[in-house]
Amino acid sequence: MYFNDYQCRAKETAVYPSEKALEYLALGLASEAGEVASIISKWVRGDKGEIDAENMKKELGDVLWFISVMASELKLDLSDVALYNTLKLADRAERGVIKGDGDNR
Repeated sequence: MYFNDYQCRAKETAVYPSEKALEYLALGLASEAGEVASIISKWVRGDKGEIDAENMKKELGDVLWFISVMASELKLDLSDVALYNTLKLADRAERGVIKGDGDNR
């Protein structure tokens, strides 16, 4: 599936108050990312021998949904967001600054 196809399908299932779209989506994204982090933290703590990949697929899918719909609200194509990110990271790698802090390196 292509990013923009996914983005269109995700938008079809979006239900939230339009006047609070970005707030809702940002909070939902943080919540779902927190669920991913929770799975990893329990694995690090030793609660699980292996990470359940199928469960992680569900949670990562929820993260992707929120990112996709937020991009739609901002009139951004998800494929453009992905391309921009890969170009940014390739530039950092080429300049030897892939590690470190801050967006402007």
